[in-house]
Amino acid sequence: MPLPTSSVFAPPSGDVFKFASRRSVVHSTQGVVACTQPLAAQCGLDVLRKGGNAADAAVAVAAGMNVTEPCSTGIGGDMFILYYDAEKKTVSAMNGSGRSGSKCNLSTVRQSLGIKDGESGKIPMKSVHAVTVPGAAAGWVDTVERFGNRKLSLKEILAPAIKLAEDGFPVSETTAYAWGVQERLLRKASPNFAEMLKNDPSAEGGFRAPRAGDIKKNPDMATTFRALADEGKKGFYTGRVAEELIKVVKDLGGHLELEDLQHHMEAGSEPVDPISLKFTGHGLGDKGIELWEHPPNGQGIVALMALGIIQELEKQGRIPTFKPEDFNSPQWLHAIIESLRLGFTDASWYVTDPNVKEVPVKGLLSPEYLAERAKLFDPSKASDPMEPGKPSPALQSSDTVYFAVTDAKGNAASFINSNYAGFGTGIIPRGCGFTLQNRGANFSLDEKHPNVLEPRKRPYHTIIPAMATNGSDGSLHSVFGVMGGFMQPQGHVQVLLGQAIGGLNPQQALDAPRVCIGAGMPEHGDVLDWTVNVEDGMPQETIDGLKKLGHKVSVPCGNERYMFGRGQIIRWTVDEVEGTGVWSGGSDMRGDGGAYPL
Repeated sequence: MPLPTSSVFAPPSGDVFKFASRRSVVHSTQGVVACTQPLAAQCGLDVLRKGGNAADAAVAVAAGMNVTEPCSTGIGGDMFILYYDAEKKTVSAMNGSGRSGSKCNLSTVRQSLGIKDGESGKIPMKSVHAVTVPGAAAGWVDTVERFGNRKLSLKEILAPAIKLAEDGFPVSETTAYAWGVQERLLRKASPNFAEMLKNDPSAEGGFRAPRAGDIKKNPDMATTFRALADEGKKGFYTGRVAEELIKVVKDLGGHLELEDLQHHMEAGSEPVDPISLKFTGHGLGDKGIELWEHPPNGQGIVALMALGIIQELEKQGRIPTFKPEDFNSPQWLHAIIESLRLGFTDASWYVTDPNVKEVPVKGLLSPEYLAERAKLFDPSKASDPMEPGKPSPALQSSDTVYFAVTDAKGNAASFINSNYAGFGTGIIPRGCGFTLQNRGANFSLDEKHPNVLEPRKRPYHTIIPAMATNGSDGSLHSVFGVMGGFMQPQGHVQVLLGQAIGGLNPQQALDAPRVCIGAGMPEHGDVLDWTVNVEDGMPQETIDGLKKLGHKVSVPCGNERYMFGRGQIIRWTVDEVEGTGVWSGGSDMRGDGGAYPL
């Protein structure tokens, strides 16, 4: 039976199955939850059914994800949200990341790490000195208060996750793998490791990581959630939870204080202005699509800079106007890779806490600056190592889970919550059922670096949610994200261009093989690793083409594909005949979850 012309996507072409997929796009008029854990998605759907909006449901999903995928996210980490208000057609942002402690100065931490004067060094990912104040708990409360529709209490919103933690849940496959890989980290990190393992008399010490299909209960996490639900922020940042958090950090030699938790509770999550770039190139017309990201201390500016450079490259005639058939060709990926390299080079120097050190956001995103950076692009070969640019001072201004939630009113929440690397530090406050993040490992220990460790400062942050709006009228185009450390801005650019230029639907855009520049991770000190990791499944001619251009190419397979991240996309379209809005969701086949309609 042929598809009607009013279908939200064009009828399938002959190459609709060019990317192997287990999934189809999911459509709904009432709302969609897209995340990596089915049971966490149900937490959000329950809240939507009870009258909550997209923001309320997002908090329910965040809590459910903490229960079902603690090896990626949790209340001991940080969060960010972009929220689209359908009635106002506005995008709002809130920074829920925590700060270093008041006693965490450069000399104290360098001394604690045994780094001598004149020596370079970094804060190890597993070190207690990588622990920063968890921002997620306050962020959940503030999300409900600022963006929720106030039809449900926080207690009602957290109830589904609390039930999951108390009754237990069957562990999914990808999560079980990650849990097993990090079991040794948990055992070494703190004396309370058993809280995150499963009882098994035959295992080492009577505990082991849960396996796929095992039932895992976490009553301690349920108790922590209940304290937050009953007392608000005080239930986490004061009292028993706070005292146990500080005790385990101090016992391990860390420098956080109860006053640091109190400071974050009183300051709350920070409302910030989102940053954006309108992309009008490559046949999209004068109106184009506007990509929205979180401002620094997040790395969303990398995606905006890369997109802006790609736009300038077309204007300068240095790359052709890309068409759908160019998707994932050597020329397409070369332009993306080189533009991302320029974005990462600048971000690795400039991105820090803008409340402590001025970040030249407007200068970095100005067309004049992006045009200058685009001139460094060579269409015939990979570039040599780069130096950060110098944007005009006159233009200056003051492991992870990503999921998307939309509701029947047209509102959308782009939400990300993270421990940073897997379980973070793996350190567990006694009787609390969660691990503490290692976000502080992103601070520089170079006193001349803008992102240098200082007291009560937020570090360079990798987690970034994204949104796109239509340039013609400000209506929502899509809410999306790709989780995974420094892969995130790379994923944003690839899945957005896959849809906007490549003509892919949300599921195809996520299924398509991706590239990852060395995960964007520093290799030695602040030297970036520019190896181009190309996902298994990319056409061989594309791989050969990138090599001919001089890129150092690696093709990870199997579980190594984890580096390419796991994304979610929910698109908004209107049925031309019925005049009804339709949500169309896709979910990454690299994860355990899916897109679930209300």
